[in-house]
Amino acid sequence: MSNISLTTLGGVRENGKNMYIAEIDESIFVLDAGLKYPENEQLGVDVVIPNMDYLFENSDRIAGVFLTHGHADAIGALPYLLAEAKVPVFGSELTIELAKLFVKGNDTVKKFNDFHIIDENTEIDFGGTVVSFFRTTHSIPESLGVVLKTPKGNIVYTGDFKFDQTASESYATDFARLAEIGRDGVLALLSDSANADSNIQVASESEVGDEITQTIADWDGRIIVAAVASNLSRIQQVFDAAAETGRRVVLTGFDVENIVRTAIRLKKLSLANESLLIKPKEMSRFEDHELIILETGRMGEPINGLRKMSVGRHRYVEIKDGDLVYIVTTPSTAKEAVVARVENMIYQAGGVVKLITQSLRVSGHGNARDLQLMINLLQPKYLFPVQGEYRELDAHAKAAMAVGMLPEHIFIPKKGTIMSYEHGDFVPAGAVSAGDVMIDGNAIGDVGNVVLRDRKVLSEDGIFIVAITVNRREKKIVAKARVHTRGFIYLKKSRDILRESSELINQTVEEYLQGDDFDWADLKGKVRDNLTKYLFDQTKRRPAILPVVMEAK
Repeated sequence: MSNISLTTLGGVRENGKNMYIAEIDESIFVLDAGLKYPENEQLGVDVVIPNMDYLFENSDRIAGVFLTHGHADAIGALPYLLAEAKVPVFGSELTIELAKLFVKGNDTVKKFNDFHIIDENTEIDFGGTVVSFFRTTHSIPESLGVVLKTPKGNIVYTGDFKFDQTASESYATDFARLAEIGRDGVLALLSDSANADSNIQVASESEVGDEITQTIADWDGRIIVAAVASNLSRIQQVFDAAAETGRRVVLTGFDVENIVRTAIRLKKLSLANESLLIKPKEMSRFEDHELIILETGRMGEPINGLRKMSVGRHRYVEIKDGDLVYIVTTPSTAKEAVVARVENMIYQAGGVVKLITQSLRVSGHGNARDLQLMINLLQPKYLFPVQGEYRELDAHAKAAMAVGMLPEHIFIPKKGTIMSYEHGDFVPAGAVSAGDVMIDGNAIGDVGNVVLRDRKVLSEDGIFIVAITVNRREKKIVAKARVHTRGFIYLKKSRDILRESSELINQTVEEYLQGDDFDWADLKGKVRDNLTKYLFDQTKRRPAILPVVMEAK
């Protein structure tokens, strides 16, 4: 009899950072290794990855990492996993090539090369557990779901998916294979929930393509298209529209250049003619009505690039009168306020903004009816809604109950909880470390809540720096307090506060020096406490206070 347990390290009660673990006997199967982009309050953080300590501690048991598709929410954390655990990585040809771009960008693992290309016909036997795959429809070609065949039934992970009857061959779902997996018996289904709270029919890719072509054809001036670099379906539609309307496409971001060139080499993107793509330095040779500028921004986030364009700080493009900024991606909820501010900036610069979401409901994830169809095809005994905020996981659970699944067979997992299959049922069996690991530059995990709190204080109330020199032996002040502040108060109108702050510090230090005990940390603490109280009484603000106490020798 096989021992089976399922654990989520990320991707539940949040958007992105997908990483799930299936443990079958002594083997660990890792399903995706994704990241997410920081929330607004995570100041200065570049990306967020799952806590992978459990995998590092059990790296000798990992059979492999199985990637469903080439988006950052599925492959972005791979370099950080491989830095500590050199384990095999499996994925489709395009997914592996995009994963290599992430890995090569990380100095610690850039020479890693244990990659294995698989497709929907691949079966791999890991000593009793057979891993196979099935084609799904998403916004990037060669998206695959994963099947772990065990003696107790199949464990199926869908990855990101939707159903689209008009999808082209490299995006099409294999319905016959899904039905076959269902007939074989599905013990547990881990299924995408990112659009579960909607019953609105998502526009087909053919409808999206027609909308993009029509919008581009109707505009006489220059068009700046904002898209996610790895949404190859959308980029292909922009290329097709450009060819049909006689325009050239300029790629302005490093990410999009790498991804597009890789996809073209693998024949996952097609160009009507080789002259369709031009370099930014060639833009001056063409009239405005002949140009489409494709902006994806750093790490696939186009909104920041648009902001730079609107204020003249972009490397290649400045928005001007007559420009159409066409946003063909669906911004995340966390970015809605940012998008609204950038829209204002674009209009102030003379441009016009259009969002594709104003005309169509666009998503790479299936709505509630798609999720019900997946359940009906696979007929799982147990359902684990994953990939989504709690409201989406809950909506997925309700959609499953509507097609006959028993409530006690549906589990909305928490990060880190181990669900073990015992005596014919999944039950909680402990937990592993799970949560956010924040990446800031080269720093991994040392940006915690304390650092973020300090950054928040600095951004809101500024900093107040105090410098004073003392002679500890003679118990006297050698150089009286000097204060410096940034981002706290307007100096010219607050000289009284600064003078009184200096006097308070001098008094605090003199009183402390008269005591019998002396401790540098204690002295700085008293300065900080007294100054914090005074500044709050005067301004109702609490800046970060940095006391610098020096000793004269």
